Amino acid sequence: MQSLLSFIEANQDRYLTELKELLAIPSVSTDPAHDGDIRACADWLAEHMRNIGLQNIQMFPTPRHPIVYADWLNAPGKPTVLLYGHYDVQPVEPLELWTSPPFDATVRDGRLYARGASDDKGQVFIHLKGLEAYLRNGGDLPVNVKLLIEGEEEVGSEHLDQFVLEHKDFLKADLVLISDSSMFAKGVPSICYGLRGLAYMEIDLVGPNKDLHSGSFGGTVHNPIQALAEIIAQLHDKNGRVTIPGFYKDVLPLSAKERAAYKKLPWNDKKYAKELGVAELYGEKGFTTLERVWARPTVECNGIIGGFTGDGAKTVLPSKASAKISMRLVPNQKSGVMARLFQKHIKKIAPKTVKVTVRDLHGGEPAITPIESPGVQTAVSALEKGFGKKPLYQREGGSIPIVVQFKQILGIDSVLLGFGLPDENAHAPDEFLDLENFFGGIRTSVHFFNELPHFMAAARKTK
Repeated sequence: MQSLLSFIEANQDRYLTELKELLAIPSVSTDPAHDGDIRACADWLAEHMRNIGLQNIQMFPTPRHPIVYADWLNAPGKPTVLLYGHYDVQPVEPLELWTSPPFDATVRDGRLYARGASDDKGQVFIHLKGLEAYLRNGGDLPVNVKLLIEGEEEVGSEHLDQFVLEHKDFLKADLVLISDSSMFAKGVPSICYGLRGLAYMEIDLVGPNKDLHSGSFGGTVHNPIQALAEIIAQLHDKNGRVTIPGFYKDVLPLSAKERAAYKKLPWNDKKYAKELGVAELYGEKGFTTLERVWARPTVECNGIIGGFTGDGAKTVLPSKASAKISMRLVPNQKSGVMARLFQKHIKKIAPKTVKVTVRDLHGGEPAITPIESPGVQTAVSALEKGFGKKPLYQREGGSIPIVVQFKQILGIDSVLLGFGLPDENAHAPDEFLDLENFFGGIRTSVHFFNELPHFMAAARKTK
């Protein structure tokens, strides 16, 4: 192990040079003008994988952007890790808000600034360097690996489900390793073990059969905007709890161990409120802020549409009003079930003075990997060795749909081993990757692959 760590230390300058080459490719997946760049980026990755000693490199075409695959399967009897990531990036506009050109990776104050530095090229590259350390120092890995790096994550991974479904046996593994998320804070290594799901709804209200003059007709019909506001106001009680019957029925409660782990995280409600520009925080009573954002379900109004919203005045009583409402879901809740509960409740509380339609736009399931699982425990041990500090546990309030898809299709859990930071400007100008996290991540990657067989064997003995 020491020779591997020495190799990493000696090659830090080369790593940066190579990563800058990867980041220079403008692989923006949403813009057809960059289709050639997407292909160039996939080719760069395939060639790099070949150069570091990975095998069976393949380019799988999809109707849009190719999937890059590689593996190394020469460790019989050892666990197999499916490493997932993506090489496509978000658009860079507005350009004028970048301090340095987005595809000219620049180091400032210990950070590497470029589009894709953290999301997700830099984090994929961390594991490529971890694998390289083994393959160029003895030639063998302590585990089997399969790499699945796609080019459509930033446009919804439209073709990934079908690919995974069609290649179930080909992608068979013991766990998925994903580095496309953040640590809790700089200097606070952490392991994410849970994600919330989503049910996204739309409510459409129709009152009169056309827009009306508010002077001539006001007071005679129920304004759809008012009716919609009344409906939304009834979705929470005075304690911040959601009032939909059955909403909390399947919620997986936090364990005492989880609540204790969250209390160890460096958190300050007043500082958080100040950063957000609010006088005080709001949410379901009886839970801390971190518990509410990670492990409790929510209902949020994302937008209201209706009536006149232009400059000046127009005295209109609108015919229609709509709202977009999302429900963030936690483990054991099902998006389809929650959508049906929502639809039933809205139709029950809606006034008879308006016509109401409730639509289920889309959904995704929550995910959780038990803290005690061998993958999570391997990550904890590897992070401690890679960063010299015992990591803490966290969940994420958002969703990563592919985690659920891997579980549903391949039947395996995902380990979310992120090396980004919460303020890294992902999807925004001046995206960056902290270089301490970059090099600490490579050390962590080496330790993860080394220790996984031990933790997997221990888990089998326990069973």
